[in-house]
Amino acid sequence: MAVAERTATSTAAGQGAAQAPAQVPTVIADRVDIVYRVHGTRGGKGAATAALGRILSRGKSEKAAGVRTVHAVKSVSFTAYRGEAIGLIGTNGSGKSTLLKAVAGLLPVEHGAIYTDGQPSLLGVNAAMMNDLTGERNVFLGGLAMGMSREQVGQRYEDIVDFSGINEKGDFITLPMRTYSSGMAARLRFSIAAAKDHDVLLIDEALATGDRSFQKRSEARIRELRSSAGTVFLVSHNNKSIRDTCERVLWLERGELRMDGPTKDVLKEYDDFTNRK
Repeated sequence: MAVAERTATSTAAGQGAAQAPAQVPTVIADRVDIVYRVHGTRGGKGAATAALGRILSRGKSEKAAGVRTVHAVKSVSFTAYRGEAIGLIGTNGSGKSTLLKAVAGLLPVEHGAIYTDGQPSLLGVNAAMMNDLTGERNVFLGGLAMGMSREQVGQRYEDIVDFSGINEKGDFITLPMRTYSSGMAARLRFSIAAAKDHDVLLIDEALATGDRSFQKRSEARIRELRSSAGTVFLVSHNNKSIRDTCERVLWLERGELRMDGPTKDVLKEYDDFTNRK
């Protein structure tokens, strides 16, 4: 079901700031629970032995089968609107990345539902790249994976490489990705993703390894994506990036949505919280 078929009043959107009726929702999370199930490996068993154990334990209760459950996201509700840039903050293990993966359709929800209008695209520091292929080949593969034609990628190729800045100290775009530093790889990933306008772009710490110059270019591009009627989610431990880019913030803590509101207000509460710890 597309988001456009639902209204903001039919969800728990009231957790955030009041929204104008004319705004168009792009993502609705309705009381979402996400649970990981971890199969134990008693006695240091290898992966194959553990897999055999899972097969033999089918039909048993989770406790009897040695399965441990981790409740990563707990009854989270929010509504995101077209043209918004929303920051996700929280201490390590609070469920930020898990929630983004669920919005992108990469993780199932245990209870509740997520509705999206358009195709969400997830960009993270671990986004898939072919390490044995050159940066040039990865640009084309990444563009094709996002739905661009080969001609479109070719037209934007120089802009992608220039934006990434990886050729500033040599012709690195013609070298295999395995020769890149983590920062170079992250910059190229973002540059490929930013070459296309997205309905919903989910950015998970992908800017953390870039230098300040690249971060400024990235923040400007995020603002452009918003102005072209997209919605951007940004997970970052860098509050300055959140402050400079996002007008709204979701604060997750221990899997629960602790606060949803204007960036300035949420960051103040979060800073007070972390300073008390």
